[in-house]
Order: sequence, then C-alpha cells, then structure tokens
Amino acid sequence: MEYKFQFTPFFEKQLKKLKQRDAVLFDRLTKKLKEISQNPEHYKPLGNVLAGCKGVHLDPFVIILEVKEDIIIIHYVKHHDEAY
Repeated sequence: MEYKFQFTPFFEKQLKKLKQRDAVLFDRLTKKLKEISQNPEHYKPLGNVLAGCKGVHLDPFVIILEVKEDIIIIHYVKHHDEAY
C-alpha cells in the first residue's frame, strides 16, 4: 500500500524553522519520514490523550503521527521530554 503524507500547520512551521536552523536534524527527519512511509504500522501506538497516534523516535526527539487508511498525518516533532 502506498501512503501519502499530510502535515498539520504546526508541523509545517516546525519544518520551515528546522530547515533554517539545523540542516543535519532536518536531513535525519526527512530520512525518517521516508522510512515511515514504507511501514507506518510498525511504530509504537500511544495511549491516554494520544490514543490513536503513534510515536517514532528520532533521538532525542519523537515524531507524533496518525495513520488513517492510506494517509499518514504528521502532528508534530518534539523533544522526548515534552512530546508526551
């Protein structure tokens, strides 16, 4: 199955800032997004207020995403201490 990405406005702002401020982390993030698109069901399902979402580690950060049919919705990326 081929998945398509949908970014929240908050994540789009994060990407823009990240591209300007930290090119190395931006490259790591884009590689991880390609990896996610191959098999998004592989990642850890979350509970509580993030039920229905998945957490993908990009040390020391976490990408919070949601899979709905053939769409991967990327909500945000935050430091592990603040992500949950």
